[in-house]
Amino acid sequence: MTQPRMRIMQKDLMEADDIDFTEEKEHWNSYKLKDGSTLKIKLVLRGVKRLKKWSADGTPMYVISSTHIVRAVDVPKELKAKPKPQAFKPV
Repeated sequence: MTQPRMRIMQKDLMEADDIDFTEEKEHWNSYKLKDGSTLKIKLVLRGVKRLKKWSADGTPMYVISSTHIVRAVDVPKELKAKPKPQAFKPV
């Protein structure tokens, strides 16, 4: 049985506590695509807020701010376009 979704309102975010954190590990996830390319993706945590709300089992609820980094690697030659000339010349 699934639990009903809890709505997070603007007021909840304004009343939330900002929580400091330190990076322990940031792993790259790797995905092999059907076209032969590999995507490497990493989520990078930017901020954490602990809401003044709890799940049914008593666990505090958190909201995160994050960004992700995506790299295409091992792209087959036939999928690559000809590189464009640099817009700026090195100094």
